[in-house]
Amino acid sequence: MLKTLNRIKSVEDLKTLNTDELQVLAKEIRQFLIQSLSRTGGHLASNLGVVELTLALHYIFDSPQDKMIWDVGHQAYVHKILTGRRKGFKTLRKTDGMSGFPKRKESVHDVFETGHSSTSISAALGMAVARDLKGEDSHVIAIIGDGALTGGMAYEAMNNAGRGHSNLIVILNDNEMSISENVGGMSRHLNHLRSNKDYLRAKEDIEGLLHKVPVVGTRLVDVVRKTKEGVKTILVENTLFEEMGFTYLGPIDGHNMSDLIEILNNAKAMEGPVLIHVKTLKGKGYKPAVEQPSAYHGVGPFDYKLGIVPKKSNAYTFSDAFGYAMVSLGEQDDTILGITAAMSDGTGLNHFEKQFPNRFFDVGIAEQHAVTFAAGLAASGFKPVFAVYSSFLQRAYDQVLHDVALQNLPVVFGIDRAGLVGEDGATHQGIFDIAFLSNIPNMTILSVKMPEEMEAALKYAISLHAPVAVRYPRGTVTLDKKYQIDYKNGDLVTLEEGENIVLLATGKMVQQALEVRQALESCGLQVAVVEAPCVVPIDEKGLEDITCQYSCIFTMEDHVLKDGFGAQVAQWMALNSKTNTFYSFAYKTGIVEHGDIPSLLEKEGLSLHHMTTKIIEITKKERA
Repeated sequence: MLKTLNRIKSVEDLKTLNTDELQVLAKEIRQFLIQSLSRTGGHLASNLGVVELTLALHYIFDSPQDKMIWDVGHQAYVHKILTGRRKGFKTLRKTDGMSGFPKRKESVHDVFETGHSSTSISAALGMAVARDLKGEDSHVIAIIGDGALTGGMAYEAMNNAGRGHSNLIVILNDNEMSISENVGGMSRHLNHLRSNKDYLRAKEDIEGLLHKVPVVGTRLVDVVRKTKEGVKTILVENTLFEEMGFTYLGPIDGHNMSDLIEILNNAKAMEGPVLIHVKTLKGKGYKPAVEQPSAYHGVGPFDYKLGIVPKKSNAYTFSDAFGYAMVSLGEQDDTILGITAAMSDGTGLNHFEKQFPNRFFDVGIAEQHAVTFAAGLAASGFKPVFAVYSSFLQRAYDQVLHDVALQNLPVVFGIDRAGLVGEDGATHQGIFDIAFLSNIPNMTILSVKMPEEMEAALKYAISLHAPVAVRYPRGTVTLDKKYQIDYKNGDLVTLEEGENIVLLATGKMVQQALEVRQALESCGLQVAVVEAPCVVPIDEKGLEDITCQYSCIFTMEDHVLKDGFGAQVAQWMALNSKTNTFYSFAYKTGIVEHGDIPSLLEKEGLSLHHMTTKIIEITKKERA
């Protein structure tokens, strides 16, 4: 029974509890999270690690007057529970259900929407300055993980905050984990702060001495432990954070409720920017998640009693294909290098890392740096391949344009998760890459329709000696091998012949086009299917041929409508005075919320039934 948790209907109820009851509540919340997420899936380990921290924050501060911004946001489940959304966990990350990230339209307690890393301090500083300009009296708290501190935006914000006088609290949630192992100078700096032997030795000596002081000795030890004047601040002077203008407090145990409450109270009374370094254990309270935090970072439904995450499908995914293709090509050419931004496993580059550790580079959560780093390598005669999720490449637009494309440097971008990703929602859908890359000079965009084509596509991309984006979706697509193509050029490829009507598709949507063709055939329509393996530059001769051969042209893509593949075709047709009947199947607004992909396609009018019906409706006049 979750007796204490059942009493919490809102954050006001939390404040009626004493410290012992808060500890009981922490255990019950973990129990609820484990059982609930075992049914729905979601981000488990990260949320188990911040239970006490979230409780203490809501116990000391008054949300939503006091504003909490959760960096990345996947660790905000406890925040959602405490702010009256416990019932929503039945529909977590499902279509029309509760989001797995902070969502402003979902609650007044979600004051800022997050999904990508390293943004919280910037947003929090903006809110703190806005508060000051309005003459209001409230607190603003940013909660950011140690992995997110590898993102340069966090330092830009801290540098700005440290120069000002606005009251701002930054909680550094240090669990020594991001999705991939933390790398770089910040990781080493935090390790130093965690394990400074001089500090630990002196701390013991000073505390031993103070304990001997009659009557007040124990109280003096508590003061030294928990205030800015404590041993840590005295001995570890000039930390990076202090140099940037922050008052540094910590590190403290992020699972000790009493310490958390006291240090948050202290920070609440301080002037200027404050950084509290909190040590937490990812997956705390659930042994399998503690032992395998990466495996339990984002999970599907699982048996929580056995503690077994279901084995991944044996399907040969696009990410697998990319990783193995990189190994194969790397064996043939030792100038090929692999780069990731803290996503080696997710992108499949872990295979390349194992085979060629000296030619593999994980730069941390730093996509902007990754692109310009790749440009420097390319300018020096190497062939770097940067594997990155589509939604994360958005963060490095200027670097792609300014540092790679304008110099026409041979950097290949392996754009994973291009198209819908499903349950993570709008911040993670990879449906903008064609639009933001298509107007960049010297850029070629390839769109792979099946994993078996990956090595040929990657080999072709590298052979172009220019900026090339190879986009491919999450998961897999199963197609008859007869449709497999060899990337020798970027020409349009006719996969099925037809009369009057052609479905011109790219990437994953080729499979949809073939299914639509089959459905239309049962209605007596002979429909052609033509694939565009190269989206940019478009095959103009191939377009000329199909506009002459077919009166009705339908484009299909796993991308936003505006400036996507269909837009490229429509623009060419307009410039060349083509009057064929034309319609483009794509995501209309670009804001596609969370849910399973079949349900999302249904909502977007891109299901098999919707597309078949639309084509019959549009072509009815042609057949009259």
